[in-house]
Amino acid sequence: MNWLADVHSVRLGSSDLDASVRFATEILGLQLVRRDAQRAYLRASGERDYHLLYVRGDIREEALAFEAESKATLETIVAALANDGHRVHEATPGELDERRVAHLFSVIDPTGNRIQLVAGATAASGCTYTRDAGITAFSHVGLCTTDAPRDERFWTRALGARVSDWIGDVPLLRLDAVHHRIALFPSNRAGVQHVNLQVAELDDLMRSYYFLKSRGVRIVFGPGRHPTSGATFLYFAGPDGVVYEYSSGVRMITDEVGYEPRRFPFAASSFCAWGSQPDMPEFKGAP
Repeated sequence: MNWLADVHSVRLGSSDLDASVRFATEILGLQLVRRDAQRAYLRASGERDYHLLYVRGDIREEALAFEAESKATLETIVAALANDGHRVHEATPGELDERRVAHLFSVIDPTGNRIQLVAGATAASGCTYTRDAGITAFSHVGLCTTDAPRDERFWTRALGARVSDWIGDVPLLRLDAVHHRIALFPSNRAGVQHVNLQVAELDDLMRSYYFLKSRGVRIVFGPGRHPTSGATFLYFAGPDGVVYEYSSGVRMITDEVGYEPRRFPFAASSFCAWGSQPDMPEFKGAP
C-alpha cells in the first residue's frame, strides 16, 4: 500500500511577503516562478512548477501537499480516508487555481495539520537558482504533533507511509526509498516544524553555513549528522519563525523486505552524531 508518490509542496503564511521572497531567493537560493500582491511561488528543482508557496496573511496559513501518481490513486486514498472516518474536503476552483493542480482534496490530521492530496500537478523543465547553494531537491517536511503515536497511525494507516526509524516516539516516515519524507515532532501546536532542501554534498552545506553566518541568519542546529538517516545537516531560521534545513547524503532504503525500523532514545545524541545542540523546542523533548 504505497499510495503517495512524493511531497508536492508546502504552503506557508507570510506576514511580510516581500521579506519572505527576499529570504527565499537571496538566502535559500530558490527560483521565483511568479508572484502577485498576495502570493509567491518558488521552485527548488527542475521537475515541478513550484515547491514553496507563500501567501500574504496569517502566518498559521500552512498546508502540506502530497502528490498521488494518478487521479485513480487519489480517489482510492480519498475513499479510504472517508471510510476511516476522516472528513475530506474537495477543492474549489479557486483552490485548484492557487495550487496549480488538476485535482485536490484536503484532510486535517489529528493534531490539526492541513494535509492536501493532489494529482495532475503542473510540471517544469529546469530551475534557475538565484544563489549557488548546491540544491538538488525539495525533500521533506517536519510537522508538529501533539501525540506522535496517534499521528503515526494516521500516516501509516490512512496514507500508506512507512516508519523508517523512531527517536523516542517520534516517527520518521517514508513514502519511497528516501529515508523520510515526513517527520513528526512533539509540540503543543499544529504547524510546519521545518522545511528540508537537499544539497549535493557536505561542501555545499558548509559553504552555506559560513554564508548564512555572514548574513546574520540565526543557525538553530548544526552543522551535524543525523544518526538515523546518515545525512549531514544545517537548520536555520527564516521570516515568521519558519525553520529551513539543508542536508546531504540521506540514506536510501531500497530493500523493503529486509529493512527493520530502529528505535533511538529521545536524546541529543540521536539527533546529532557530532554533538551539535538544537535550539528548537521540538528537538528537546515533550512540550
